[in-house]
Amino acid sequence: MFPFVPAAQSTRRAFSALMVTSLLAATAGLPTVASAQTASTVQVGQRVPALALKDQHDKPWQMDTDTRLLMFSASRQASNLVQEVLHKLPPDQLTRKNAVYLADMGKMPGIITRTFALPALKKLPYPIGVSTDEATLAAWPRQADAVTLIELDQNQVKRISFVSTEADLRAALER
Repeated sequence: MFPFVPAAQSTRRAFSALMVTSLLAATAGLPTVASAQTASTVQVGQRVPALALKDQHDKPWQMDTDTRLLMFSASRQASNLVQEVLHKLPPDQLTRKNAVYLADMGKMPGIITRTFALPALKKLPYPIGVSTDEATLAAWPRQADAVTLIELDQNQVKRISFVSTEADLRAALER
């Protein structure tokens, strides 16, 4: 009856596809929290690679030479564990213990990172180094759903361990 209806539906579908493609392209072009860097491994006896990252508030994040413990999470479960433990401790616990927290969000879709993850992290009272580039921390040591603990002395790696319980992470932060 209406010969223009199929064409209109086809045009709407094409327009919708174009809009989705444009949104994805625009999203990919948004500034990232981490600058692109070459993946470097972290090994006992070596210095922690320099990282040019930003925190959850888009401010430069760095480790001082006084940093004794670097907590690294590369999964949602590990990140939840760190946040759960830190939520129960005084807000200045990381500073008092010369500890820092680094989160690898490189495998998370960018739109999810910017829409949900970073706004949630902005509510936390301690700085979190955030990497959104998949390659930056790809070679860092990790175990499934565990927090990587990297003990440092003058930015040199002394020990690498993995914790997956609240008690173990709390004990590491109490040392």
